Amino acid sequence: MKKHYLLALGLLIATPFVSNAQKSKNLLNGKDLSGWHIDVPEMDKNPKVKSPFMIRNGLLVSMGTPGGHLITNADYENFRLTFQYRFAGKPGNCGALVFVSTPRALYDMFPKSIEVQMMHENAGDFWCIQEDITTPDMEKRRGPKANWGVNGDKLRRIPNLTDGSEKPLGEWNSMTIECVKNSIKVWLNGDFVNYGYNATAQKGHIALQSEGAEVEFKKVEVTPITQLTK
Repeated sequence: MKKHYLLALGLLIATPFVSNAQKSKNLLNGKDLSGWHIDVPEMDKNPKVKSPFMIRNGLLVSMGTPGGHLITNADYENFRLTFQYRFAGKPGNCGALVFVSTPRALYDMFPKSIEVQMMHENAGDFWCIQEDITTPDMEKRRGPKANWGVNGDKLRRIPNLTDGSEKPLGEWNSMTIECVKNSIKVWLNGDFVNYGYNATAQKGHIALQSEGAEVEFKKVEVTPITQLTK
């Protein structure tokens, strides 16, 4: 089980705590997509194509197709991102991206960023998208160092540290992503699931994906922080 990595790496798994002194900002208003912009390549080609992102019953919904990203207008650095999500129908793929900069930097689709994976049974993986990050025990987790990279067919995925951290399908998952300078920590449903440092970026937009499966989001909040949770 991947949970054994936690002991081997000597990493602490404390659940993040938000004090009253920290001011969280809700990134969703439950009515429209104010504060965000949409980047869906297919919509450039065909004006009849509808956006995969919408507000439905107060929830943000990513329909999964066509593929693209919902990106915050604002840049963020030194923050904690928290949100809840669930697959509305069949399980599939999605992701939350941090340190987002150049749009369509990979495959004319994915923006330059570090992705925190939300794919069913792989939530918490890192994916390097024209940016890179280092993790403990990385060669064992990422594969042969000679094949590492941030684009093309290079080894861009760094698997998470746990098995069994996701809720059963249809239930809400809670994800927390902390970014301070060029380090990232990730928790899923209270389990510490990934840690990276020496990232090649330390600020940028935040993005959510449309990537093949319908996903509902709620309580998407960002909170300024000065250090990672120990």
